[in-house]
Amino acid sequence: MKVMKFGGTSVGSAERMKHVASLINDGERKIVVISAMADTTNTLVDIANCFYHKETEQAKQILEQLNNQYTDEIEHLYHTADIKTKALDLIKNSLDTIWSYSFVPFTMFDEKIVVGQGEIMSAGMMYLYLQEQGIPSVLLPALDFMRITKDSEPDLEYTEQKLQDKLAAYPDIPIFITQGFICRNAFGEMDNLARGGSDYSASIIGAAIHASEIQIWTDIDGLHNNDPRVVRHTEPVRQLNFDEAAKLAHFGAKILHPTCIEPAKRNNIPVRLLNTFTPDAPGTLITNWAEKGRIKAAAAKDNITYVNIRSRRLIPNHKFLSLVFDIFAKYKIAIDLVTTSEVSVSMAIDDDRFLAEVIKELEEFALIQVDRDMVIICVVGDLEWQNIGFEARIINALKDIPVRMISYGGSNSNVSLVLRASDKAKALEALNSHVFFESLETEPHSALC
Repeated sequence: MKVMKFGGTSVGSAERMKHVASLINDGERKIVVISAMADTTNTLVDIANCFYHKETEQAKQILEQLNNQYTDEIEHLYHTADIKTKALDLIKNSLDTIWSYSFVPFTMFDEKIVVGQGEIMSAGMMYLYLQEQGIPSVLLPALDFMRITKDSEPDLEYTEQKLQDKLAAYPDIPIFITQGFICRNAFGEMDNLARGGSDYSASIIGAAIHASEIQIWTDIDGLHNNDPRVVRHTEPVRQLNFDEAAKLAHFGAKILHPTCIEPAKRNNIPVRLLNTFTPDAPGTLITNWAEKGRIKAAAAKDNITYVNIRSRRLIPNHKFLSLVFDIFAKYKIAIDLVTTSEVSVSMAIDDDRFLAEVIKELEEFALIQVDRDMVIICVVGDLEWQNIGFEARIINALKDIPVRMISYGGSNSNVSLVLRASDKAKALEALNSHVFFESLETEPHSALC
């Protein structure tokens, strides 16, 4: 049994939903995870912001526009009056749920319910279309089996038990439709897996049912060796291992949610990235197998702040690092990259909301330098330390670009560099030209020609 996840652009219109229905109706047993229709989640976030600021009239206007959009798609998606009525009732129920929060003080818990209505509507519409087409299927509400713990981590044992029980009740059904993104929390309330969480839903479901494969269907032919929004002439990477894919996702590859990889990796389930618009393209296959002798791809993470902390030698050296990291932990600031020496530590972070408070505490025993508007460039591939020449290839490709920080050694699959955001495009282009199309066995001078 496999899992197929379809993103917002894949189900972004009546025609796209019809196309997805043709893809999933192939006779194989599967669970299909559906995201909200394209731009719906952003619209629901706008409505939630209106509720926060008590802008009820503006929220009403946005909601009416959303209703008109879905009503139009329903008209084009279905041809029988009975199914159209059921679809309209489905949309009305979700929109009424959203509007009910305009009458009460709005909280972050209410926002999760509002934002999650997109998946409820799109998955319900897909299920109704399959019913109208006579394709055997069952709608499995994610709220009936997907749960997170008090630490906001997936409750895998609970999910596996609930999901296996529900599948066992329909032994002859080939297609199960469910929502991505949404779940319940440890208190039974509606919650979510954060933005982009439909990928995570698919991976958790795949692990729970011991799937043969997890397929992530988007609007691009697999994961490219560079950012196609920035770099010309990128190419799909046909094979990645889990560590390579996880690094690329974390450091900016938008096709894949960063958290998606771990459940699949832990259960050794292949993940395949495919293009809904060109379904015959091979896409990208992610497995435990690591291809040797190649540098494969790069990704860039924006909005990075670089922080250098140099000890004033007011505390013993052996306490310096622990004090620094304790302060960042106190403010729950995750550190993307770090390099250290005896008396200094440099790091890159993507959340500087509490950096002023952190700096105030650090200045009691250290000198601080901060560079904003930075970017992390992550290069992945077979980067075992024994390989000769890969450092020269990467650094030489960037020989005309100032590099603020280099991090290597924490992984055998990536090198990460911090540089100015203004140099991002130039750096990615240079890597594309001089690094990705040669094997590590190639003589360094020929790679740089």
